[in-house]
Amino acid sequence: MIDKTNIDKTNAWPFVEAKKLLRERKKNIENKGKIILQTGYGPSGLPHIGTFGEVARTTMIVNALNHLSDLPKEIITFSDDMDGLRKVPENIPDPEKLEENLHKPLTQVPDPFEKFNSFGEHNNEMLKNFLDKFKFEYSFKSSTVLYNSGFFNDTLKLILENYEGIMNIIIPTLGKERQKTYSPFLPICPDTGIVLEIPVSELDTKTQK
Repeated sequence: MIDKTNIDKTNAWPFVEAKKLLRERKKNIENKGKIILQTGYGPSGLPHIGTFGEVARTTMIVNALNHLSDLPKEIITFSDDMDGLRKVPENIPDPEKLEENLHKPLTQVPDPFEKFNSFGEHNNEMLKNFLDKFKFEYSFKSSTVLYNSGFFNDTLKLILENYEGIMNIIIPTLGKERQKTYSPFLPICPDTGIVLEIPVSELDTKTQK
């Protein structure tokens, strides 16, 4: 255990960030009775040192928090596996399989390694194996699984109800070309299965469409 005097004096960044988190998120933390941190992962390619670094840095902050708070902590490793495949990675076999499925959700793209149901699932499993080897403690969450379960339904309704306000905040932060196509929703075309990055032309808040 680190001496409290040293903890109070240290400028080590995990402790600086941990103290900042406890100070700025105090009310939320008290309401939850738990400290939750999240890392993001886009499984459009094989996990690499950058992916490892995200979880490692977050774990360092959790280790610092363990010296500052007795509340339970959790690291959520979230996989954006519903994102569309934008390009074919260079380090995979049979790239033709992916070329035929560009812009489809990663969990709908065939696994070129032929080990799992999809390319997204393959990369998710590689990430989990990678983290498990280093004995990281984390909760893995799949975007596809959560969307299909209805977990995000209430939040999606909230975004729909506050669409104009959200757009007024986000649009000024984007480049001119992205402003033309930005939407907080990324619908999947029912005919092609492709993730669409297109502007919203009409909202129906009554039927929530």
